[in-house]
Parts: sequence; C-alpha cells; structure tokens
Amino acid sequence: MKDFLKMTGASILGVFLSAILLFFVGMLLLVGVVATTDSEVKVRDNSVMMLKLDGALTERSISNPIADFLGKEEDNMGLNDVLSAIKKAKEESNIKGLYLQMGSMGVAPASLLEIRKALVDFKSSGKFLVAYGDSYSQGGYYLASLADKIVLNPIGAVDWKGLAAKPMFYKELLDKVGIEMQIFKVGTFKSAVEPFIMNEMSEPNRLQITELLSSLWGQILTDVSASRHLSKEELSTLADNLVSMQSAQACVDAKLVDTLLYKDEMLSYLKELAGVDKEDRLHTLEVNEMKNVNNKIAKDKSGNVIAVYYAFGGIDDGKEGTGIHSEKVMKELRGLRLDENVKAVVFRVNSPGGSAYGSEQIWRELMLLKAEKPLIVSMGDYAASGGYYISTAADTIVAEPSTITGSIGVFGMFPNSEKLIQKVGLHFDLVKTNKYADFGSLNRPFNAGEKGFIQSNVNRTYKLFVQRCADSRNMSTSAIEAIAEGRVWTGERAIQLGLVDVLGNLDDAITIAKEKAGIENYTLLSYPDKPSIFDQFKMGSSDNYITTALTSLFGEYIDGFVWLNNLDKMDRVQARLPYQLIIK
Repeated sequence: MKDFLKMTGASILGVFLSAILLFFVGMLLLVGVVATTDSEVKVRDNSVMMLKLDGALTERSISNPIADFLGKEEDNMGLNDVLSAIKKAKEESNIKGLYLQMGSMGVAPASLLEIRKALVDFKSSGKFLVAYGDSYSQGGYYLASLADKIVLNPIGAVDWKGLAAKPMFYKELLDKVGIEMQIFKVGTFKSAVEPFIMNEMSEPNRLQITELLSSLWGQILTDVSASRHLSKEELSTLADNLVSMQSAQACVDAKLVDTLLYKDEMLSYLKELAGVDKEDRLHTLEVNEMKNVNNKIAKDKSGNVIAVYYAFGGIDDGKEGTGIHSEKVMKELRGLRLDENVKAVVFRVNSPGGSAYGSEQIWRELMLLKAEKPLIVSMGDYAASGGYYISTAADTIVAEPSTITGSIGVFGMFPNSEKLIQKVGLHFDLVKTNKYADFGSLNRPFNAGEKGFIQSNVNRTYKLFVQRCADSRNMSTSAIEAIAEGRVWTGERAIQLGLVDVLGNLDDAITIAKEKAGIENYTLLSYPDKPSIFDQFKMGSSDNYITTALTSLFGEYIDGFVWLNNLDKMDRVQARLPYQLIIK
C-alpha cells in the first residue's frame, strides 16, 4: 500500500511539474513570437531586395507569427505586402537594387499589372532591376520583361505560349452518383451554373471568354513589346512556336532573355551590381523581412484618417473567417462610418461575388457610409457579380484595365438527389398540412408551381441588381440590361460601357479619396484589423491544414472543389462569377 501511494504521488507530482514546464515553454514561445512579429528590421549597407515569385498570391496577407518565429518559409504572399516592399526598396538608400527570382507563382491579371506598375515606379529611382529564373512562367516573364537584364539558367526555359481558360465540368460526375442540379437564372451569359448542367461551354460563354482572353493577351503583348523592343507579331510567332520547348540559347537568340548564367554566376553578378566584394556576403531582404523595415506607422498630427477596407473572397460562402462575411463587414463599416477621425473610405474589392442577399446587405451599409463621407471603390483582380453589386455604392469606381468585372446576373441552384436516394435504397413517406409544406425536399424534383415561385424570386433579385446599377451609374435600366445578362468585362472595356469611372490602382483610389475629403494631411490605416496571435492559434485548425493540402493537390482547380464543398452553406440565390483566371 505504501509503495502504491509513493508511485501515485510521484505520478501526480510528475504531471504537475510537466504542466508547469509546458506552461513556461508556451509563455516563452509566445513572447518570442510577439518579439519576432514586432521587431523592426535594419537594412545593412549595399543590400538587395529579393522578390521571390513562388507559391500563392493573395489580396492581403495574414502573417503566421509561429512560422515566422520558427523560421519556416510560407508559400503565400499578400499583394499589399509585395507592393509595400517594392516601395520601401525604392526609398531605402541602403538597398541598391531589386532582384526578381522567378518561381511557379500564378497571379491573376490585375495583380500582375499592379506589381508591374510598382516595378516601373521602382526603376525611376535609378536602382538596378534584374531577373533570374531556372524557368519563367508567362506571368513571371511579364514582370521580368521590365528588368535591366533578364538572366536564364543555361538549361532553363521561358513559358511563352498565350492564354487559355479551361473550366471544369461536373455534370457527368453528378449523373453517375444520381444528383441533378435544378437551375434558375437570369442572363444569357451567366455561366456559373454551366459546369453542373453541361459538359462543355455554351456559345455565349465561349464568346465572352474568347474576348476576355484576347483583351488580356493583347495587353501583355503590348507591355512586353515595349519593354523588350520586340514587335507584337514577333512575340506571337514565338508563342506559336512553343519557345518553352526550345533550348535556352534559342531564348537568347529570340531576345526574350539577355544572357545565360548558373546560380553561382548570378550571385557573383548581383554582388558586382551591389558593390559587394566577391568574398563578402550579399545581404538580401525578402518580402516578409521588408514588412518590418520602417514598420511603425507615424500618425499624422491632423488626426485625419483615410481607411482602406479590404473585402476579398466569396460573399457569404461559408462560415465566418473565410471570404466576405456580410454581418462582419457591415459591423466594421458601421464603425468606420461612426468614427469622426475617418474622413474617407477606400473599399478595396477583390471578389467573384456570392450571396445575393449578403451583397444587398453590404450595399446598404455602404450607402449609409457614403451619405456621410467619401467612398471610393478600388477593384482588384475581380469585382464581378456580387463583387460589382457592392461596388455600385461608391462615389467613384477605380479599376485596373485587367480587372474582371460586370457579370450582372443572378442564378439559383438546387440539388435533386432522387436518383441517388433510389440507388442506395432509401424510401420516404409524407404527411403535410399545406400544398408546399415539403418545399425544398432533396428527394424529389421541384414541381411546376415551385419552379414558378423560384424563377420569380430569381427574376426579382435580378431586377433589383439592375436597378442598383442603373441608379448608381446614372443610366437607364434598359441601358444596364443591354450590357448585363451576366456578361463579364475587363476594366478597360467596363470604363467604355460606363460601369467604371477611372482606370488605376489602389494608390489612385486613395488620391481620389483625399481630394474628395478635402484634406492634405492624413494617416492611412488598413481594415479590418488583422487577427491577433491568439486568433491565429484558433485559425490554425484542421480546416486550414485540409485547405492547404487540397490546394497543393488540386492546384488551380481547388476553387471548384471548395465551392462544391460549401454548396450546402450558400445562399440559394447567387450573384457569382463563373470562373477565375490565373496567369502562370
């Protein structure tokens, strides 16, 4: 008995001491994380900023302080951090130049254009800009074409072949498992539903995608032609000859790149450009380090604030914490409206749309805000369908030429699992008090009366969408309907149609906000607040792990699988873009 008590006491003491030890280790880790997050980076003499274009690019990054503390590289960057880093590199005297290291990053057209503009601005400083790649993706080459010198690995390649869109269709898969999608829509070009009911593109959808790709490719050809002093015809011929399958020397001969070097030779070249001796170490700073260069926000004495609110992702696609959650956005916009120090708001939209109901609620809160202070919308890669809906509240809409916008249309999509239920041998019986008491049952298709009610609801939502657009753009509903029907436009085309006011980037939108607010001095603050360290611990759940794993597995097709997974959580009436375009 005495030995038992001794062993039990020792076990309890061991558990107690282990708990204390884990507590102190956890506290030390937390302190280290906080210190790492807040520490300012000092730039050494003759440094070089390295912009490594690899992984995923998001509209606005949410840093992972745990990964930062442990020295783990993350495979995603925020466009906001990339643009800020390039600007700091231009202004920081100890940074002698910028080195583009090419990877496999895929970037949407408008984000590519924003980065390119930032690089053009960087070059005005007179500092060097060079690019190196084992291979160049098309998006990477589009940016690299600005460089003073483009360097390729001697056995590398330049992927230059033109643009293609390849939507994925699920109809046959759904047929095999016994699920039928019942579709209700308004808009000939509203093609978001096509993957669920067809095995190929409709002719209207093929037309709009063809025109969209032609416009985007035309802009890429124009810009690269100007940078590399090659005609657009020469560049098109190189694309048709699949130059990526030819030798690296062929890329030099075609003047796509300037020279061939191995990585060690490139390092020596960079040292020479930066004024560093061959034996000395070259100090480089990547985007994550540049975030902490001059990272303290100096608040202007005027107390004036221009708020930039980032709204990106699908609208009410699922649970809070992913995409644009309408209730959360409304609450935060209300706070900006009531804050007397906020003199103007720039609403940064990067969304393919989503819930029609959620879009209307956000639109309402934005209208209340606009009644009290200037509201400028800055469109990112996408501001289409529901993304355009919420943009219509603005005083001024600013879009990139490559922004994908419009898609003014609505659809409803409801699964009918009758055949699947029969396959697995399930049976249902029914007792009801009223004619439509079992409306929405998944075990049968809608009847004629139900279909009429749903289509009427979709029509009513579309009419409201059109009216919102007409009122905000000072156009008639018939004029909006002529360019609506779910049709997608580039920003360049949208300004001609009256859907957009100004072609420009986020900085241009901020300048307009300042002018409309009638202020000279101000502090620029970003919203919503980024999650705290404790929030990020909660966000680092199995959901994030699964999403990361699926993204790694399915790549560009992940959006389709995520949409299917969240189908049961979505509003049944949707204002959504049918696809996303990524240039690799």
